[in-house]
Amino acid sequence: MARDNSGTGVRSVRRAVDILGLLSEDRPVITLREITEATGLAKTTALRMVQTLEECGLLWSHPVGYTAGPGLWRWAYLARSQWEVPRETRKVMRDLADRLGETVNIFVARDVSRVCVAHEESPHPLRHVVDVGDEQPLWAGASSKILLRDASDTLLRRVAASSPHGEEHAGHLRARAQEAAQRGYAVSSGEWDDGLTAVAVPVTSRSGKVIASLSLSGPSHRFPYEAVERFATDLAEAATLISAQGFSHPLSQGG
Repeated sequence: MARDNSGTGVRSVRRAVDILGLLSEDRPVITLREITEATGLAKTTALRMVQTLEECGLLWSHPVGYTAGPGLWRWAYLARSQWEVPRETRKVMRDLADRLGETVNIFVARDVSRVCVAHEESPHPLRHVVDVGDEQPLWAGASSKILLRDASDTLLRRVAASSPHGEEHAGHLRARAQEAAQRGYAVSSGEWDDGLTAVAVPVTSRSGKVIASLSLSGPSHRFPYEAVERFATDLAEAATLISAQGFSHPLSQGG
């Protein structure tokens, strides 16, 4: 009988991903010692994994360790081309951030989380920073209330179950999403980050389905009530323009 090596194969893939995950802007070069300490792998196993990653072009030898190889750059270029939102959308976001003075983000729903797919930062030194690819839970935040508008009861229960409040929180999530839908925008203050306030509006498909949220966020002291009303109006106008331009993103296609 042939031996089932699927478990071993999956474990090897996980180890390889863990090693590549050690690379970052703050740590562009990693040593074999750092790899063994971070992953718990034996030195011989780590060396074998590194050599395989080198052969595949995913790592490159460096005088003091290993750095990203050309294979990763190819994947990064592909990911960037897939993840980039339309240029027209970026322009609308940049104009909004400059005019309102706060950070502008676009989030899409992904299972029980929301993922930032585009952002334009506030010009202020003190600002809210969310990087593209960052995930935040769907049970908190203004954008979540927008993205849950068309959510099924099953999804709402799963989102609620992932929160500190448990599955019974689903009714509260539905109520907040319906309230945001009736008002046309959602507001949150300190729900996910202390001292942070956000205002969000829907970005819709041509059929009217919510496919993303457009949000403005920053320190709560810069979001008094009268500013929130003005921000919501400007966001709604921008979201209407983005929707009319035909916003699309790989993560929003099924959502």
